Order: sequence, then C-alpha cells, then structure tokens
Amino acid sequence: MQVGDTAPEFTAPLATGEDVESFTLSDALEDGPVVLAFFPGAFTSVCSHEMATFRDRLDEFRASDASVYGISTDLPFALNAFHDELDLNFPLISDANRELVHQYDVSTEFAGIEDAARRAVFVVGADGVVDYAWVGENPGVEPEYDEVEAAAADA
Repeated sequence: MQVGDTAPEFTAPLATGEDVESFTLSDALEDGPVVLAFFPGAFTSVCSHEMATFRDRLDEFRASDASVYGISTDLPFALNAFHDELDLNFPLISDANRELVHQYDVSTEFAGIEDAARRAVFVVGADGVVDYAWVGENPGVEPEYDEVEAAAADA
C-alpha cells in the first residue's frame, strides 16, 4: 500500500473499551480523514507507548477532522482490555481474521506468531486515497508522529 493507492474497503470488529461494534472504512471517511495505525500486539511495551502517544496527541488530529484507529490482529475482547488499561480516547480495530494485514501488505511474523501486524501508519483521505504511508522495518521503531499529524491535516 503506497501513497496514491485507493485504500481497501473493509468492515471489521471495533473495540471501544466497552463494547464490540462494527467499523466500516467508507462510513468513517464520511467524517473526514482516517489514520489507521497498525501495531503488532496489545500489552507489549512499544505498542503501548505508540497507542498512548496517539492518545496524548488526539486533539491535534481532531483539529484536522481526522479520526484515529489502532489496528492489530488481537481479538476484540483483548483490545477492549488494552483500550481500558491505556485509557485510550479512540477505538481499536480487530483484524483477528488477518484480512487487513494482507490487504494493506503489513503482515509479518512477531514473537513467533505468523501474520501479525507490522507497525505501520496510513492516512486515508476522505476520498479513500492513501495520502501517507509508513511501514516500520523494525517492530521497535515508532512512526514520526509530527509527519502523521501533518499528513492528516493535509488530507
């Protein structure tokens, strides 16, 4: 998935911290740009830091009418617990069926688990086109948050 590509449409379970709902990308795009932040696994140190950083910077994204969603291959029930532990102010998408990691070409092996999510961030503009794409080569490296914010503001 690269800048200029049309983002694959999908529907997946959405963990809000309380319930499991349904998320559809095209519905979310009606409200503005969408930041999709893939992470390898809930309750791990770097993933926790990454999601907490998005939490702490959410006001900047909202100022651009952008919505932020974390995505991992964890079950939605685990993501609800992770959401609550970090007191997140944005929902998490469960890719337990591992469809999104393949559609967005971010599948990797992580901690002995095949088809986990590589750490990656995509900003999808309201028109459904990828305006920003970052895929980490090392699971310990986080995205450049200022770049993500700027891309969301420009989307």
